[in-house]
Amino acid sequence: MGRIKTKLTKRITRELVEKHGEQFTSDFDKNKPLIAQYVDFSSKKIRNIVAGYVTRITKKRQQTS
Repeated sequence: MGRIKTKLTKRITRELVEKHGEQFTSDFDKNKPLIAQYVDFSSKKIRNIVAGYVTRITKKRQQTS
C-alpha cells in the first residue's frame, strides 16, 4: 500500500487537472515548475506531493487511452 493523500492534495490536484490537464506530462520533473506556476505553495513538500499525484493521474489516463 502507498501513502494516503490528504483532502487538500486531492482537491488541488483535481482542480489543476481539470483546468490545465493537457499541459501535464508523465514526467515528475517537468510537472513541478508547471504546478509552481499555477498554485502558490508555501512549501516545496506540498508542491512535490501534488506534482507526484498529478504525474500518477496523467500516467493512468495515458494507459487507458
